[in-house]
Amino acid sequence: MKSFLKTFFFCCLLMLALPAVQVHAEWFSEDTQLMGTSVSVELWGEDEARSRQLIAAVLAEFQRLDLMMNPWNPASELARINREAGRAAVVTTPEILWVVERALYYSRLSEGAFDISFASVGQHYDYRQGRAPGDEVIARDRDNIDYRAIELDLDAGSIRFAKPGLQVDLGGIAKGYAVDRGIDLLQRAGVESAVISAGGDSRILGDLGDRPRTIGIRHPRNRNEYAVMIPLADTAISTSGDYERFFMQGEVRVHHILDPDTGRSAQGLQSASVLAPLAVDSDALSTTVFVLGVERGLQLVNSLPGVDAILIDGDGKLHYSAELLLSTRP
Repeated sequence: MKSFLKTFFFCCLLMLALPAVQVHAEWFSEDTQLMGTSVSVELWGEDEARSRQLIAAVLAEFQRLDLMMNPWNPASELARINREAGRAAVVTTPEILWVVERALYYSRLSEGAFDISFASVGQHYDYRQGRAPGDEVIARDRDNIDYRAIELDLDAGSIRFAKPGLQVDLGGIAKGYAVDRGIDLLQRAGVESAVISAGGDSRILGDLGDRPRTIGIRHPRNRNEYAVMIPLADTAISTSGDYERFFMQGEVRVHHILDPDTGRSAQGLQSASVLAPLAVDSDALSTTVFVLGVERGLQLVNSLPGVDAILIDGDGKLHYSAELLLSTRP
């Protein structure tokens, strides 16, 4: 015991005698346009060259997934599926199968409120030109919105559409998946604090060292204001809003979040923000909840462990999921 104490005190004295090593770390970041939106990567690092390499690797991963899952790029794998899966089963990548399988899980959970086959009608909208399909086009293609007609054979690695006119768009889940892939890459490289955002989808790794990072949820009717600020660490948050891609037809706001039941823009909410451990889930759920509306949306969120939501209804009123509501009370 005496020998151990002597060794212990000797080591302490040696450590006090050694000069302190100053470790300089800082935040490194980069923003770019990928997957049809603004993508940003921010991480805390000690080595600038290595940090820049990691950011470049994350952005390269986004670009790879964009080339795979962009339905508007004729050369993408998803575009090939849309062309061929209505005629025969298409063998495709494990990643697309995984993302589609996850999408179908949320379709079943929400009884069709989340449905990647919304593209069967969604393909006819042009938000830049301010054009919506007419009643006859929606009536013709509405029946092709049917997640139950998307058939996966995981053993064969294939996907097939039971309805020839069915089309899919992974825009409501693919960005969240890409964010998770980026965070996973950084974690495997030893990064402990980072934020990756793709449009309305973000995931926070760690915190700011001594406090959570504060994330603002944009005011749906004033882009220069936040409707609410929320402290977050080690979680994902996704926001779906009627202000992201839209045009006005008279007093009607025509936006990109379509109700699968009608083939038209979902009504009732201005914004739906969902918190979950993974961005792939918060991404899909924010769209789901937006379509479901306040009552049914919060009912779903409150049934899911580890998931919370902040909704802004058509009148601009805030609604919180059960656990968040309890945390906001004094």
